[in-house]
Amino acid sequence: MKTVLFGITWATFQNIVVLPVVIMIFILLLLKLKRIREAVFLLSQSVRTKFLLKNISPVKQIIKIVLMTVGLVFLFLALLRPQWSKKEQIVAQEGRDLFIAFDVSRSMLVQDCAPNRLECAKQKVKMLLDNFECERVGLILFSGSTCVQCPLTNDYAAFFMFLDQLDVETISSGTTAIDQAIKKALSSFKSMPTRKNKLLILFTDGEDFSSNLAGVRADAVKEGLTIFAIGVGTPDGGPIPNFNEHKKFIGHQKDLKNKIIISRLNEGILDNIAQQTGGHYLRITHDDKDIKSLVCFVEKFEKEKFEDKKVSVLEDRYPYFLVVSFISFALEWLL
Repeated sequence: MKTVLFGITWATFQNIVVLPVVIMIFILLLLKLKRIREAVFLLSQSVRTKFLLKNISPVKQIIKIVLMTVGLVFLFLALLRPQWSKKEQIVAQEGRDLFIAFDVSRSMLVQDCAPNRLECAKQKVKMLLDNFECERVGLILFSGSTCVQCPLTNDYAAFFMFLDQLDVETISSGTTAIDQAIKKALSSFKSMPTRKNKLLILFTDGEDFSSNLAGVRADAVKEGLTIFAIGVGTPDGGPIPNFNEHKKFIGHQKDLKNKIIISRLNEGILDNIAQQTGGHYLRITHDDKDIKSLVCFVEKFEKEKFEDKKVSVLEDRYPYFLVVSFISFALEWLL
C-alpha cells in the first residue's frame, strides 16, 4: 500500500502498525532514564556511596537515550520503504494473448445468476484478470452482430473501463450468433501469425442461432484456436425481463403466442465447442472455483515474449535509513 507523505512515497505504509511498539519502547527508555537519575540522586546524598558515582555522567545517559531513539525511529522509517527519484527501467514481458468474447444478447438479463447473467459474468471476468499479471486480453462483444470492443492490451484499467460500460444495448440486438464471435477472434489473431497459442474465452448462456457454427468450429481447430466456454445461467433458466428507455421494468419477453419466454443455459453446445477445440467447458458457480479452474487451464499454455516495456520506477531509499539506524545503535553501545 503506497502512500505519499512529505513528498516521499512510502511503499509499505501498512507497516505503520508497528508504530505503537516504537512508542512503547521510547516510553520505556524515558522510564529507564528517570530511574537512573533517581538512583543517582539517592546515592549522591550519602558520603559512603558518593564515590560510586564518579564514572556516571547524566549527560552521557541522555546522549545514549537520544541515540537509541534515533536508531529506533530510522529503523521504523526504513520498514515503511521510503522512495523518491524516478529512474527508467526496461521490463521484459512474457504472457499469453487471449480474447474474451462476451454475450450481450437480451437473454443475458435473466436473473438466474445474481443480480443477472450480464453483471455476474462481468464480475467473473474481473476475478479472472485479478489472477493474471502480464497476459494481454481483448474484449469481443457479440449478439446479433459482433465487434472488438477492446483490442489486445495489458492495460487492465482500460479493459475494465470498456467492460463496465457494456450492456445489452451496446451493439444491435437480435439472435445470438456464437460463430460470429469465433470468426472475429480468428480474424484478430491472423495479424499475429507467429503466436504459438491462440486462446478464446466465451462468456455466454449458450443460446445460439448461428448459421455456420460447424464450419467456423472447424476453422478454429485448423487455426489452432483453443476455446474455453463459460456457461452463464442455469439449465432451469428464467424469463427475460423487458425495460423501457428509462430502464424501468415493464414485464417479460413473450413469444408470438403471448407466452413468457424462458431462457435456459445450453450446456451441450458450449461443451461441444470447447472439447473439439482442445479447451474446456465450465459453468459459472457462486464461489470462485470456476475461475480458479479456468486460470489453471490457461496457465498450462506456454508464455510468449512480448515487447520490452520501459517504465519509470521510484528508487528505494530505505538503505540510507538503515545506515543511520545502525550508526546510532553502534554509538549507543560504545558509550
